[in-house]
Amino acid sequence: MANENNGVFTDLFTAVGAPIQNVADTVTDTVTSGINATTSVVTSCSNLCGTLVTTTLNTAVQVIQGISTAISSAVAPKK
Repeated sequence: MANENNGVFTDLFTAVGAPIQNVADTVTDTVTSGINATTSVVTSCSNLCGTLVTTTLNTAVQVIQGISTAISSAVAPKK
């Protein structure tokens, strides 16, 4: 029987509202988890790209230094 103080509509809203709220909470949690996972992936990719660029630049500098040293020793007068 309907709650005599509030009527049948309050009982209906209470009966239907709880499951709908649970679904909304689940969707919100899922979306939030997805956003957090995406942020984590983007951060990891950014870190990886930064590491790759730094490593590539360091290697390039070492190659240039090696070439420079080789040229210097080839051009230097022999003793």
